[in-house]
Amino acid sequence: MKSVLYCSIAAALALTACADVEINEGGVEHTETAAHSENMHMHSGEPEGSHLSAEWQIWAYSTAGPSFIGDDATIMGADGTVLREGSNGWTCMPGNPRPMSDPENGWASAHEAMPVCADAESFKWMDAYMTNSTPVMERDAFMWMLHGDMGEDNTTPGVMTKADAADPSQWIESGPHLMLMPKDPESLSAFTTDFTSGAPYVMFADTMWAHLMIPMEDYYKYQN
Repeated sequence: MKSVLYCSIAAALALTACADVEINEGGVEHTETAAHSENMHMHSGEPEGSHLSAEWQIWAYSTAGPSFIGDDATIMGADGTVLREGSNGWTCMPGNPRPMSDPENGWASAHEAMPVCADAESFKWMDAYMTNSTPVMERDAFMWMLHGDMGEDNTTPGVMTKADAADPSQWIESGPHLMLMPKDPESLSAFTTDFTSGAPYVMFADTMWAHLMIPMEDYYKYQN
């Protein structure tokens, strides 16, 4: 699964490098997605039917970001397939490196898919994380995960289960959040690492993948 996700990230980096821009007769740039009105409707609720369908995946992944980003973002499946072309330089895709719990029927929920909405600069960070390398970025970047994630060890990168965490008290299964991926991890040194405070906090502190977690409403809904 991790190799598939890495291929998807590489494709996303290419896709977010440019937007689908048209020039109208007056010489003015115009961006539009053909399914914009449909996407606005999809933000109001989860589509019925198979979670392997393009419709469900587009809903699940696009709603990882706010509608003003997700509605015009490129939507990509876990295998790198472009499910919908976008126009705003953002890409939304599943981010869970773990396998699906029920691959014959797709992700059990949008939460299990762990979808992310990110721009090209954010994907530089994700690419570095997946390849165990130092992120090299031109600026700070943001990544949306409004469906949360399936759990992380707040101190140690790459831990996939709570049972494998060196300190189970540092395991956090997140609800909706926004992340800031810094160009310089040292810029986060003044923030807390306490994820229980409700304030933005640093995950993976003192590593090259340190980033700021910014909790949203219902952030703690999955915690015991």
